[in-house]
Amino acid sequence: MKSNKTTTFNIRLSLFPVLALVFLFIIIQHSTAQTTAQQRIDQVENSLSENLQITGTKAMNLQERMKYYKINGLSIAVIHNYKIDFVKAYGFADSAQNIPVTNNTLFQAASISKSLNALAIIKLFHDRKLDLYADINTYLKSWKFPYDSLSKGKKISTANLLSHTAGLNVHGFGGYETSSPLPTTIQILNGETPANSRAVRSVFAPGTHQQYSGGGITISQLLLTDITGQPYEKYLNGEILKPLAMTGSTFSQPPTGIKKELFATGYNIGGKEIKGKYHIYPEQAAAGLWTNPTDLARYIIETQLSLAGSSSKVLDKKNTELRLTPYMNTDGAALGVFIEDYNGTKYFGHGGANEGFRSGYYGSMEGGNGLVIMLNSDNGEIIQEIINSVSTVYGLKGLNKTRKITLADVSDKDLDSYLGRYQLTPKLILTITREGKKVFAQATGQSRIEAFAETNSKFFFTVIQANMEFIKDSTGAVKELIFTQGPTLHAKKL
Repeated sequence: MKSNKTTTFNIRLSLFPVLALVFLFIIIQHSTAQTTAQQRIDQVENSLSENLQITGTKAMNLQERMKYYKINGLSIAVIHNYKIDFVKAYGFADSAQNIPVTNNTLFQAASISKSLNALAIIKLFHDRKLDLYADINTYLKSWKFPYDSLSKGKKISTANLLSHTAGLNVHGFGGYETSSPLPTTIQILNGETPANSRAVRSVFAPGTHQQYSGGGITISQLLLTDITGQPYEKYLNGEILKPLAMTGSTFSQPPTGIKKELFATGYNIGGKEIKGKYHIYPEQAAAGLWTNPTDLARYIIETQLSLAGSSSKVLDKKNTELRLTPYMNTDGAALGVFIEDYNGTKYFGHGGANEGFRSGYYGSMEGGNGLVIMLNSDNGEIIQEIINSVSTVYGLKGLNKTRKITLADVSDKDLDSYLGRYQLTPKLILTITREGKKVFAQATGQSRIEAFAETNSKFFFTVIQANMEFIKDSTGAVKELIFTQGPTLHAKKL
C-alpha cells in the first residue's frame, strides 16, 4: 500500500493536536493488535458476505456456507505485516474415510502453479542461462515450436509465455484419471495420444494482446527441463520450494514420497468424489503443484520481502519487480501473476481450478498483507465470500467486492406483467413466476432460483452472477427480457 504523504507540522501548533493525530495514526495502522488471533479468526468465520448483499442481510458463517455449497474441506492462511497471522483448516480431506483437513493437508493448487513456475524461469534469467526476450526455439532442444503464418513472422519469447501474450491456444487442462496412461510433455504440446488436449499452436501474432494459455506455460516447462537437464519436479524442489521453506509441497505428478492421507480428495460441485480421488496433471508448470496455504503464504511473504529489498532467497528486488510488472499493461498479466490496482493499492495474485479443487491467493505489493484459500471442491463461490470477510476484518483495501443493494418495492401490477416464458435461445426458455412479492426464474432443465428487485424493472440473483431486465413497449406491455450472465441475451416474451 502506498504510504501517506508526510505532513510537516508548524512548530507553533499546540502539542495536543499533534499527539492526537499521532495516536489516530497508531490506531489505524495497528488495529489488528487490539484483538487476539482467535478473535480475528472468529470475526473472519462469521463475516462472510456475497458480492451482492441485500441491505439488512446479516453476515454469514463460514461452516454454514461450506454446507450450503456442499464443500467437504477448506483451509485458509492470512498474512499480516509480513507474517502468517493465522492458518486454519475446516471439514474433511476425505469424507468417506473420515480424514479431516489439517494445516498440513495438500490441495491441488492448479493454475497457482504458474506463479512458482515463473519464479523458476526468472531464476534462470537471473543466472544468465536464459534470455527472457529471445526466441524460445533458441533454448528448446528436444522439440521446436512450429511457427506458421498466424504468428506473422514474429517470434515468441519466454516473457510472452509467462504473461500469456504469446498468441497461443489451449486455455487449460482436464488432467488424467489415476488409472490412465500419461503423455509426455512433447505429446501434450503436439496433441498426440494419449494427450487429451489440442496441440499447442499459434492463434494470433505474439506480443499483440493477452490471451490466457496453459499451453504456453507447458512450453516453458519443456524449456526449463531442456536448459537444466533435470526433471521438472527435481529442479523446482531444489531451486524454488526448498529455499522458500515450502517443505510440504511437491510438483511430482503423480505425487510420490508423501503419506497418502495428506492428499485431499477432490469433489465435484454436487459433493461427489472425483473418480480415483483426483486427477494427475503432467502439465506440471501449468497445474501440477500440490501444496497448502501455509506453504503458499511463505511464497507470498518472500515475494513481498524481496520486493521491499529485505530478502533474496530466490530472486533479488530487481527481478521481483520485473516479475510483478504487467508485461503489456493489459488485464494486469505480469510474469506468472496478475496485478490488481485499487486506486493505488496493488496486489499480486492468481486463482486455481483443477478437477475437484479451487484456490486463490492475494499478496499486497506494500505492507506485507495477504491471504490464501484452498478447497477440495469444484464450487469456488465461497472463495470470494471469504475474501470479502478477510478484507473487512484486516482492512485490505479493494478486495471486498460486496455491493449493498436496497430492494425496490415493485407493484403487484408490474410483477404480474413480468410473469411468463421468455425465449433465451432456440432450446432454452426462462420461465418467470412469483409467490407474493417473491419473483423466481427457472431455465429449461434447471432448478428455480429467486430474483431480487434492484429497480422497478431490473432484477439480480445471489446464487449466480447474473441479472435480468424487463423491457416494455410504448403501450406498457413487456416485449422482452434482457438476461446478462457474461454475454447478454435478448429474450422475446412468448
